[in-house]
Amino acid sequence: MKTRAVEVTVGAFVALGLAFLAWMAITVSGLDFSPADDEYRVSARFSNIAGLKPRAKVTSAGVTVGRVDEIALDPELGMAVVTLALNGKFDQFPLDTTASILTSGLLGEKYIGLRMGAEFDYLIDGDEIVDTQSSLVLEELIGRFLLSGSDD
Repeated sequence: MKTRAVEVTVGAFVALGLAFLAWMAITVSGLDFSPADDEYRVSARFSNIAGLKPRAKVTSAGVTVGRVDEIALDPELGMAVVTLALNGKFDQFPLDTTASILTSGLLGEKYIGLRMGAEFDYLIDGDEIVDTQSSLVLEELIGRFLLSGSDD
């Protein structure tokens, strides 16, 4: 009878450990299972998104304000069209807001950073952020550095 109690205790401990690991994985990955009723979508065009993926976070001043909803290619302009799903409680982004593709750390994941402008009118559902800054590609920077050093 005592071995049975030990087995049940160990099983419960392992189950709690696995549940904790699953919770940590979901939390760290940024997945959000909350309903998306209070979101509005805006788009932005970039000449190079270099590794940006759907569900990447969108931040402003370090605060997560939304996520990347969709990425498409505009065949006429040859630019990536990124649709951002912004949380409804962050509804006061001016029309001249700037969107930049940033990297967390040196080789970390890509995300979009929003910098507020000074307009009095705000972005609403369906608007487009015009002022964008594409991703810096590390390989291109290294290539430029090597080429500039070979001219000496």
